[in-house]
Amino acid sequence: MIALVATIGLALAGYIATYLNSLRLSQRQERLARVNRQLSDFYGPLFALTEVNSRSFQAFKERNARPGGRSPFDHEIPPTEEELAEWRLWVTTVFLPNVRAMRDLVIGHADLLRETVMPPILLQLCAHVSGYEITAARWERGEFDQHLSVVPFPSAEIAGYARQGFTHLKAEQSRLLGRRGGR
Repeated sequence: MIALVATIGLALAGYIATYLNSLRLSQRQERLARVNRQLSDFYGPLFALTEVNSRSFQAFKERNARPGGRSPFDHEIPPTEEELAEWRLWVTTVFLPNVRAMRDLVIGHADLLRETVMPPILLQLCAHVSGYEITAARWERGEFDQHLSVVPFPSAEIAGYARQGFTHLKAEQSRLLGRRGGR
């Protein structure tokens, strides 16, 4: 009788251990799948777009800087018509498409955020894009009295947010894959 109880007890313990291990592995796989989606569908593209936008803006500044390296918009002398026309070209062909893509990521993939609430920096990004869309629409009508969005672009903040999210998730991905040193 004792042997039967011991056998049943060991079988039950083995079953419970197998069940708990399977549950843990399943949860780990689900977490890895989510991290992979966060990286591929949100934080990876957002990080790439912020880097592209930052490097493009730096190239614009270098190419169009006034003496002393200052922007035509951060100068006591207002921008010339030529400087404004160049700015409109860069905004419509480079900057606005980039920030629209960032906004579309936020709107289309908000379910992939690491946070439980929408970060204010992402809301500011979306508002910035809306502000520039009205400015660009005015340009299409030939109205050139405004050249900036009504909401400033949070360049450093959004770049930091994207970099931090990407870096954190890459480390989490490596941990879930059992890799050491983030490789």
